Amino acid sequence: MRERYGFRLHADAAYGGYFGLADNLAVETRAAYDRLGEVDSIVIDPHKHGLQPYGCGCVLFRDPAVGRFYKHDSPYTYFSSADLHLGEISLECSRPGAAAVGLWATQKLLPLVKGGEFARMLGEGRAAALALFEQVRADARFLAAFAPELDILVWTPRAARVSEASELARRIFAEAARRNLHLALASLPVEFFNAEAAGMQRDQASMTCLRSVLMKPEHRQWAQRIWEFLDQAASVALARAPRP
Repeated sequence: MRERYGFRLHADAAYGGYFGLADNLAVETRAAYDRLGEVDSIVIDPHKHGLQPYGCGCVLFRDPAVGRFYKHDSPYTYFSSADLHLGEISLECSRPGAAAVGLWATQKLLPLVKGGEFARMLGEGRAAALALFEQVRADARFLAAFAPELDILVWTPRAARVSEASELARRIFAEAARRNLHLALASLPVEFFNAEAAGMQRDQASMTCLRSVLMKPEHRQWAQRIWEFLDQAASVALARAPRP
């Protein structure tokens, strides 16, 4: 379709772009990553998995000629060459280059190659998410939508009604925080979890669920401990939940 109609393909890989280096992706996920090289532009944010501070982001273009869309003129800059200057065609313009230098230095230390140390760290994070997923899936108190594609796991407590599950998720979130297990809350459509098939009465369109990002390689060794904290938090939250 792109060849026929001449449109551009853009990939938002801000969070997951680096996982193309991981060696433990599912078959369908790997197939999607193997096609990313065909897009016309792609976004990858090094402040997510690239070990950089917040604000370091990258937009990469297959065709350098698109730089003309970002070009800006001034009467006092960029006269050292007739070629396009990075300050003319990049989103950074004339801002300090510390973020770019930091990214360059990090990638010199930890090259972006399959089988390298950086790739191994990505794989460890995904392995941690899979380990926690298996614990959640085996526990009758929880409902996990599907196995994590990368290192993010989303699940919900089981309850008679969707609203009750949402309230229980918030209680578990608070109890986990008291144990220094800091999860996140997300609001997703009920269909995401197929809640009705799981026996929950659909009394609202969205569900508040629990979300965990296991993005550090150390999380692989901590997966069992994380589950123990979650187990404790869920037990307390269920015990304190109001009876119907």
